[in-house]
Amino acid sequence: MTHRTIPIVPFNNRPAEDKIQVRSITGVFTRWRWAMVWITQLVYYGLPWLSWNDRQAVLFDLEASRFFLFGAVLYPQDLIYLAGLLVISALLLFFATTVAGRVWCGFACPQTVYTELFQWIEHRTEGDRQARLRLDRSPWNAHKITRRGGKHLVWALLALWTGFTLVGYFTPIRELALAVPYELGPWEGFWIGFYGLATYGNAGYLRESVCLHMCPYGRFQGSLMDQRTLNVAYDHRRGEPRRAGADSDTRAKSAGHCIDCTLCVQVCPTGIDIRQGLQAACIGCGLCIDACNQVMDKIEAPRGLIRMASLRELGGRTSAPGVTLQRFLRPRVVVYGTLLLIAMAAMTNAFLTRSEVRLNVVRDRSVMARTVDQGAVENVYTLQLMNASDRVQSLSIAVQPAAELRLLNHSTVVLQPAQAHTFTVTARMSYQVAASKAGEIIDIHFEVSDPAHPSLEPVREPSTFIVPR
Repeated sequence: MTHRTIPIVPFNNRPAEDKIQVRSITGVFTRWRWAMVWITQLVYYGLPWLSWNDRQAVLFDLEASRFFLFGAVLYPQDLIYLAGLLVISALLLFFATTVAGRVWCGFACPQTVYTELFQWIEHRTEGDRQARLRLDRSPWNAHKITRRGGKHLVWALLALWTGFTLVGYFTPIRELALAVPYELGPWEGFWIGFYGLATYGNAGYLRESVCLHMCPYGRFQGSLMDQRTLNVAYDHRRGEPRRAGADSDTRAKSAGHCIDCTLCVQVCPTGIDIRQGLQAACIGCGLCIDACNQVMDKIEAPRGLIRMASLRELGGRTSAPGVTLQRFLRPRVVVYGTLLLIAMAAMTNAFLTRSEVRLNVVRDRSVMARTVDQGAVENVYTLQLMNASDRVQSLSIAVQPAAELRLLNHSTVVLQPAQAHTFTVTARMSYQVAASKAGEIIDIHFEVSDPAHPSLEPVREPSTFIVPR
């Protein structure tokens, strides 16, 4: 597979002290961005409040080392599922980037989502772009203090609510809400404040600086793209040379459709000029497309001067715009897509077929084996049972081979939902069998089954039985 990187213009040299005041815009990409804001935030803020069988549906109980995901109960040894989820997320990011550029950055990245929310609050409290620019230049007075103070107050409330929600995934959120503010524990208070401050700083002040200087994704995005990857792009062949304006006397045949209105720069969250080519600072949000399309409508020119296009399309080597089947039939897309499907299938199968009962067997190390009355031999074991479900389970415990061994105690045990229980059992071998196996170490296994659900596969855990000479 040929692996060619795409040349990307380095980060722009905009002075650090220049504050970007983004112009509001409407259009297809703006609506998609807000749809993602609603979806992601409804999930984030809403999940902790959902109930499942009289408990919080999603709760990561670190103190008890249990993690509740609706009907599933996970333990620390289930972190393999987290590793699988991270692999799937990485492959999905690679796949999406190869097909359509930085769609993650432009629509679903938390930095993008919260910056959009904070900018919306800024727009509502301080006015549109021109009003905010005037407010920046104006001296401090009652009007400016009121506007700025109102903005920062709403920012702080949203940031604290975000931190409160995060902690609500680890502490039952209803109990947490009742504890605020007077009975709030020190750790809960610390993390609410810390994450709230991080949200306030990143979305309120750093904004595009996170994308420009802190996020590594913009540096290696070119290695994931090729000539057919869709990107937010300016059509130089159609736009240049630029006109001086939209008047009819400037519409010469040699003039391009770009009227140099700079609206594409004014609406850009990172303050770049997309007309300079594909840039590492471009997050692929498409707001410049919405702005340019509105201008094209006003000057009665075709839309698409700025659009989602590949380098092949911009170079005139293909006439197929948009997302077509041809864009997916490329080596790297097929490789990423195949790996993604395999990882998703394996992860789903492993999760759905996981055992709801976990068994761990540890031999008693103080007395390896003992001979009791009438020459019978006993070995002692510590069993740890975990109920990884949200229902009560009455379990039957047996030791195999049953023809040679039997349990003296704890043949049944009742486990409450998400409960772990540790107990000691004794396995006995009769004198007749022990006499024929003197000095041997026999492979055995413990078996736990659910009589109420005979269709479920019993859980087995191997161990050994020592017969003294």
